[in-house]
Amino acid sequence: MQISTSARRKGFRLLAVFGALGVAVAAASTFVDTVTPAEAASFVQQPDMQVAVFMVPLTLLVLLMIFEVARVCLRGALPVQAPRAPRPTDWAEARDAA
Repeated sequence: MQISTSARRKGFRLLAVFGALGVAVAAASTFVDTVTPAEAASFVQQPDMQVAVFMVPLTLLVLLMIFEVARVCLRGALPVQAPRAPRPTDWAEARDAA
């Protein structure tokens, strides 16, 4: 039975709390700045904003993938998989029977 969570788990919980807090602050600041839907719609019609809406998540995804690959490479050797037994095929059985 595990008594307490690991330090990695606590660190993730702290990151999740700060992330949620950041989203809440961003949402509250939009309401305080009184951004109306009409202003937001006209702002989003600009080509630069359309490119940013597409490219920012894509760039973050690529950076996250690069980070994960670097993390796995720096961790050390990958675990060795158990060797698999060759799968019998229909033509192999027919050849053995002949």
